[in-house]
Amino acid sequence: MARSRNRERGWPPPPEPLPSPVVDNHTHLESVLGWVADGWGGAEDGGAAPAASPTLDDHLARAASVGVTRMVQVGCDLDAVAWTDAVVREHPELLGAVAIHPNEAVLHAGVHEVAPDGLDPDPQPRHATSLDDALARVAEVARANPRVRAIGETGLDFFRAGPRGREVQREAFRAHVALAKELGLALQIHDRDAHDEVVEVLLRDGAPERTVFHCFSGDVALAGVAAEHGWFCSFAGPVSFGANDDLRAALREVPAELLLVETDAPYLTVHPYRGRPNAPYLLPGTVRAVAEATGRPLEQVCLSLATTSERVYGTW
Repeated sequence: MARSRNRERGWPPPPEPLPSPVVDNHTHLESVLGWVADGWGGAEDGGAAPAASPTLDDHLARAASVGVTRMVQVGCDLDAVAWTDAVVREHPELLGAVAIHPNEAVLHAGVHEVAPDGLDPDPQPRHATSLDDALARVAEVARANPRVRAIGETGLDFFRAGPRGREVQREAFRAHVALAKELGLALQIHDRDAHDEVVEVLLRDGAPERTVFHCFSGDVALAGVAAEHGWFCSFAGPVSFGANDDLRAALREVPAELLLVETDAPYLTVHPYRGRPNAPYLLPGTVRAVAEATGRPLEQVCLSLATTSERVYGTW
């Protein structure tokens, strides 16, 4: 029976619980809450829809019910940095990461150029703050909040930056690298169409001790470079997509002790729910895809992921 368009765009049903708890290493809960979708779906999707969209407490509870008991909340624009600073103090399930996203950095620097993505720049009121002041705010939050354990996501996005924007991104990336090292925090990297350039910055400036390639999108060669330098690789929903054999090949090059998983919610929803909103409760689908691709028992994968998460971020 055909589903309505609304149902296709609604929250997917909960997966089977994992045998052991895991950590969602990268999620944007402020954007998850901003997603316009009906409750949790009707009987067709495993339960009656509540009268209102799910709250943060609803999302945390549903995630815990399937074995996703802890998360790293990532705030990478000035509004999200402030939200993250507050929410991680209130919810023991959450630790924080803060940064100015590379595409945000370009707008804070006043660079308005059409990039390879073909989109016109869309500055918001927050971009009236200079890039220096925005970076200073990130540093202020990271220094003052002991539950902020990472600087990120930062890096390079050459799909959404022209020549001037790319230079701004490099300088902002280097500033974040320096801040992570100064504060002894992990670094979460955004890398889109810029693998060689990201590695160049890390090798030139010296990567923080705990460096994570968020939503790893590289090939076997990049996975090998990361393994050589002890950099962590975090895999999201795309590792479950049928066409991504090259990504699964890269996954198999990552030592278990350097492997993390994430949702990047509300984006990159795991197969077969691609195109529907993502949230931490859907992480088990990615964990199972990782176990299948690597040929390792699911419980072993879960235990390893939890241990590695604490190596990177400390205890919750």
